[in-house]
This record gives sequence, C-alpha cells and structure tokens, in this order.
Amino acid sequence: MELRNIAIIAHVDHGKTTLVDAMLRQSGTFRENQQVAERVMDSNDLEKERGITILAKCTSVEWKGMRINIVDTPGHADFGGEVERILSMVDGVVVLVDAAEGPMPQTKFVTGKALGLGLKPIVVINKVDRGDARPHEVHDECFDLFAALDADDEQLDFPTMFAVGRDGWADDSLEGPRKDLSALFDLIVRHVPPPTRDLDKPFSMLATTLEADPYLGRILTGRIHTGVVKTNMAVKGLDREGNLIENFRAAKILAFRGIERVPVEQAEAGDIVCISGMTKPTVADTLCAPEVTEPLKAQPIDPPTLAMIFSVNDSPLAGTEGDKVTSRVIGARLAREAESNVAIRITEQASRDAFEVAGRGELQLGVLIETMRREGFELSVSRPRVLFQTGEDGERQEPIEEVFVDVDDEFSGVVVEKMTLRKAELTGMRPSGGGKTRITFLAPSRGLIGYHGEFLTDTRGTGLMNRVFHGYAPYKGAIEGRRNGVLISNGTGEAVAYALWNLEDRGPMFIPSGVKVYEGMIIGEHSRGNDLEVNPLKAKQLTNIRAAGKDEAVRLTTPRKMSLEQAIAYIQDDELVEVTPKSIRLRKRLRDPNERKKAERASKDV
Repeated sequence: MELRNIAIIAHVDHGKTTLVDAMLRQSGTFRENQQVAERVMDSNDLEKERGITILAKCTSVEWKGMRINIVDTPGHADFGGEVERILSMVDGVVVLVDAAEGPMPQTKFVTGKALGLGLKPIVVINKVDRGDARPHEVHDECFDLFAALDADDEQLDFPTMFAVGRDGWADDSLEGPRKDLSALFDLIVRHVPPPTRDLDKPFSMLATTLEADPYLGRILTGRIHTGVVKTNMAVKGLDREGNLIENFRAAKILAFRGIERVPVEQAEAGDIVCISGMTKPTVADTLCAPEVTEPLKAQPIDPPTLAMIFSVNDSPLAGTEGDKVTSRVIGARLAREAESNVAIRITEQASRDAFEVAGRGELQLGVLIETMRREGFELSVSRPRVLFQTGEDGERQEPIEEVFVDVDDEFSGVVVEKMTLRKAELTGMRPSGGGKTRITFLAPSRGLIGYHGEFLTDTRGTGLMNRVFHGYAPYKGAIEGRRNGVLISNGTGEAVAYALWNLEDRGPMFIPSGVKVYEGMIIGEHSRGNDLEVNPLKAKQLTNIRAAGKDEAVRLTTPRKMSLEQAIAYIQDDELVEVTPKSIRLRKRLRDPNERKKAERASKDV
C-alpha cells in the first residue's frame, strides 16, 4: 500500500484537532453509528480541560487505497520540543491558519522549522465562515511569512485551500461546493511526496517519542528510515555519537490504523510504527539492525530558558494529602519525564532533596507540576528564574521572547506602558480590524513571568497575548517585581472566620475560614509594601452578656483563589508554592520569623 506522512501544524486554537476529527470521520475510520468523543486526538485529561494539545499524536486514514499517516502537533511554543522531533517523521506539512487572525507566532515558529527541513507546505485557511474572516489577505500574509522564513521557490509555490474544519469541508476556492474534505485528501496525495523506501538496506529508525505501557514496557515511536523490521528480530540501540546502548529483540511492532495501534508482523521503510522490547534506548536514539554502525542524525533541540526548583514538601501538613512525598520518588518521576521530553533538563541539587527543572516556559513547567500533582505527588516549587548565557565577548545574555498582543484600541496604551516597565522594546503596531490593534514587542523572559494575569485584568479579559522564543540578547537591567507584601500566619491550626474578618482591612485574603494553616504560610496580600505577621486563629472572646446581635454575623469577602500558574507567578524568591493533590498553598521558604529576619540582615550585609 502506498504511503503519505504529513503533520498538521498551526497556532493554538486554529482548529488542528477538530480538522483531524473530520478527516477520521470522512475516511471511514469510524462506523456511522459509532459514539466518538469530540476532539478525539486530545486524549489526555489536561488537554481536554484546557482545550489545548500538549503531546504530539499519530493517527492514520485510508483514502482510495492509500494510507495517510497524520501527526497532530501542539500549538504552544512551550511544547516546541515535541514539534521539532516529530517533523523528522513526515514528508509534508498542512499549515492551518485562522481566516481572521492570520499567521500567528506559533505558526511562524513551527513553519520555520518545517521549511528548514525542506518539507513542502499545503496552506489551509480555516474558519472562513467567521464574521471577521479575511481569507485573501491571510493568504497574502502566509506568502509574506514563508518569504521571510527563507522558503525556496518550490515551497513558495504552495497550494491553498479554504475550509471550515468544524463543518467538515475544504475547497480550492471560496465558491466551491462546500460538501466534504475529499479535495483536501486528493491534494495531500498529489502534493506530498511518498517516503523514500530503501528496502534493500538494513533496518534503521530514529526514535522520536517515548511512552511507558503497563503491559509492553517501554515503547518508542518513529519512522522507519531504511529496511524492514519483523517481530522478534534482533535490534540494537545507538546513541547520537554511535555508541551501543543495548541489544534487544523487537517484542512487539504496532502500526497506526485510525486512532488505534494494531500489532503487525513486519513494517517497512517509510511507515510510522511503535516498537517495544528495549529497556534503555530513548528519544533521539537510533534503533537498527546489528550490522548498522552509523546513527541517524537527530534534530537539535532549542535549549531551555526557564528553571524552577522542585523540592520535598517540608511543611507541617506534609504527607496528609499525597502519598508520593520522598525525594527518591520525586527524582525518579522527574528522570522519567526528562527521558520522554527532550526539552526538559533535570539537575540534582547539593542538598539531595531538591531538583532544578529547566524547560521552555511557565506553561510547560506548570503542566508537569499539575500532572505530578494528579499522580499523588506532594512537592514545593520555587519562583521560575531565567537561564542566562555568557556571550562570546564575556557579556551576560538573557533569553528574549517575541510577544504578539491583540487588544481593543482603548487598551493599547496601558499594555505598551506595562510592557515598557518590563524592559520590552516595541517593534511594531498596526490596526488588525474590528477596532483592534496588533502590537509586537521584543521582551526579556524575566519580565513576562507573571504578567499574563495582569494583562487580562488590564484588557478586561479581551486581550490575546502570544509569545515565542526569539534568541539571547545582552542583559536589560533590573525589573521591578511585586509591589505588595504578604500576610503571614504566626500560628498553626484552623483559620477562624472572626480573625479573617478583622484582617480584611489589611488586604485581600487567599484562604476561606476553616482551612488548616501553619506558621510561615501566606494567607493574604498586604495592602502595603512590607510583609506582616498576623494571627488567623484568634476567636471572638465570649462573655455572659447577651448582645443585640448586630455584630454576631461575620460576613467574609470571597477569598482570592489562585490557579497553579498564578501562584507560581505571584511568589517572590524567598517564597514557595506547596503543591499537593488537594491544595495549592503559598508559604515563606523560611517558616520561622527569626530565621527570616536573620536571612534578611545577611542579604543586606552582602
């Protein structure tokens, strides 16, 4: 059977996963009466909740006697490590662009990688039924983007289709019949070249994704580069330098058929398959026949730009809500994550009960913490810090991000002002239709930590902000941090409504009454710039005099609840976020007030 391998790449929320759903339905992968979840490719709980794709996934459809392997890729720059690896498995890309928003930063990031590998693009302008759609302008913007990314003449001569993925149609022109996706399937078969199938050479395959299965053990997925692999065949793993990692037998070979993986006896060059049976080889290693000595070239991965410290939870409430609390268990889980996610780097700290986790961005690290929390882990995490580099001239350099902001015209002034305070440099500003302005900045990653929540408040929840890693530039100088201090509990017990009511004049609370608190835990924000120790345990003194009842009812203001990402962005360097399966708490790194005073004096003396 003839093969085609394609990846669908696009910005967040431009409709990749919905389009793949429609392709699966129309190719006969599902029965007419089969009940299938919406966005079937987003199978992970976090993906369903957030409505985003986090992990690259593979599926396949059959069309007119030909198999098309389709890879659905994440749209956030934080998960770019996933995208870079899987592009080596395909021969063409479908670039999906929103008919109103046009090419966005993530489109630019992934398309640049695809064009650099020489892949031939097909542009699909999706959501042409939107009231503010401007398909022809967006087509011109795509051409300008490809030209700016140094596409060659063949890549610039790309075919374009107009579509509404939700309604399941795509056509060569806006005036087409708008019936189904058959025109898109035919274009993929025509435009994407078949994989090179060198069956005479010995078997070799580059591993691009790794997962653990409770029955099959380690499973590596990739595209077979040369030769044929058969079940139970002798295979070895080579690292990037060509050193032998392990000899093993291919216990199971799984091929993609629709949304399921089906065991097959053998697979040939060009096909995307999963192989089990190994214990050591990992992502970017080469699986090959015993006679092969040269490893396949792996795509270089952009370096991490942010780091956080994951440490053992040592609060008085440690171990009461989670069952995975020791440094050994946390270390093993992080090592597993680093194996399958090449964009993450783990370093054990000298204290042995803490690990530095470096990654692409706040979202990527936030998803890792949320995943661990759901698995029953308890841990403390520090404020993210950026990873600096030293330039060739010995100059200190920091990561810079390109930031694209779409806001209503009335909010553009406040956004420019706030970004300037964060050492951002304005690089472009233009109207984007419908009373909106698109503003482009080059901003240090440091300044963007924790800004997203403030940005949504400033734009009344209507603004859109997208970021993508731009490069390293000389250090931009100090950036002002949080202006308010915090309210710190001076005792351990359960918070009392009467005490919290009396503290409301001091600032907004983060906790409701009846919640367990401990010494050193942050329970609210101080209305002034300094930290204040308070007593949330103080109950009302009872007397034997009956009151009129006016002051009996305590009405508390609703506390400010923070999500995990908001909590991580809020804390300062001397604070931690305590994460458990049931709670997210803020605390001081040093719980004892005397220890905190000593540390403060020591920092002033330095």
